[in-house]
This record gives sequence, C-alpha cells and structure tokens, in this order.
Amino acid sequence: MSSKPAIVLVHGFWGGAAHWAKVIVELRRLGYDDLHAVEMPLTSLADDAERTRKMLAQIKGPVVLVGHSYGGAVISEAGNQPNVSALVFIAAFAPDAGESPGGITQEKLPEAAPNLAPDSDGYLWLKADKFHESFCQDLTEDEGLVMAVTQKAPLASTFGDPISDPAWKHKPSWYQISNHDRMINPENQKRMSGRMGARKVIALDASHASLASRPVEVAALISEAASATG
Repeated sequence: MSSKPAIVLVHGFWGGAAHWAKVIVELRRLGYDDLHAVEMPLTSLADDAERTRKMLAQIKGPVVLVGHSYGGAVISEAGNQPNVSALVFIAAFAPDAGESPGGITQEKLPEAAPNLAPDSDGYLWLKADKFHESFCQDLTEDEGLVMAVTQKAPLASTFGDPISDPAWKHKPSWYQISNHDRMINPENQKRMSGRMGARKVIALDASHASLASRPVEVAALISEAASATG
C-alpha cells in the first residue's frame, strides 16, 4: 500500500470534477493511488465546503487539499479539518476572513468580467461563445468548446459568500499563479499568494485553466506539497 497521502481535488466555477482529468492522470503516474475529486453543487460556499468536509471525513490519514479558482475559497473554508496536512492553490482565490471571491474580483477586475451573464434563475454563466478566449485560451478550440458546453454555472450569490477562518493561516500552503489568467486577475493572485506566506509560489505562462493546459507542472507542485507534509 502506498505511503503517499491522499489527494482531494476541488474544482471551481464553470466546471466540475472532470476539469482535473489531466492532473489526475499525472498524479497517478507519479505514484499517487488515493485520489479524489469533489463534485460540488456550487449553490453556496457553505454547501460546497460541507460537501468537501464530508469527503475528507471518509479518508483515513493525511490529505493534501487542492483547489482551483473558486475551489481555493472552498479549501480555505473547509481545510481546517484535522487530517488536512497541506493546501495547494491553483490559479485560485484565497480569501481572508470576511472576504469573498466577489469582493476580491472587484478590487482588480479580470479581463473576462464582461463575459459573465446571469440567467433568470440566478445562475451565473460564462458566455459560451466567449468561453475559450476567457477561460482556456491556451487549450484547443475543441477543448474550449467541450468546456463551454459542459460548464457548471454557480448561483451568482455564491460569489459574495465570505470566508470565516481561512485554513491557509493554519496549514502549510503552495500556490500556482497563471500569468495570462483572464478570470482571476494575476495581480490578485500575486497578492493572495504573497500574504499567505506560501512555502512555494510558481508562476506559469498559462490561462485560468492551467490544470488542463499545464497538468505536468500542476501535478508536480501538488506532489511537492505532499512530499513535504505527508
């Protein structure tokens, strides 16, 4: 049985657990057998954090908790569970207590902000014809099309849900910045990664979808966190 810690992957807005597909393959190649990807409802931070906690509760032994995009807010909220040994943020929000992803976004608006559109039920969509250029411009057009068609929209109100006690203040953390991110302003990523005192910060010339366009580097950063704390 592998002595490596379990890894739990938390997706963000406008996608589901399958956004981690290429990272999962890379992590398995690196010898990680205990892999999990949370499928969140994206209905509120409380709902998403609770879904993540329930998965964590099913795992015996240490866990490296990884969040992409809004998933960074979720792991900040849910990551204080005792079996979480490390946090890894992939082009992600890392709000402080009382902050929300929406509030951070307003500080430095990302390039793709005009491409978001609410529907009549209160869900916030990334316009399908703008998805590729906004979210994953370094993937192929076909990959962007699939992501656009299968996107999972959050309730818009989730953007405003604040963090209570961020786990990155209590757990060792790693952070990957996407230099060409059009969904979370790279300047916001630099600020958030800097204030958390991350053990390591890497910057990739990647879109917001670095987990899909740069899975080798993303998996290597996760593995480094696992080796350092597991």
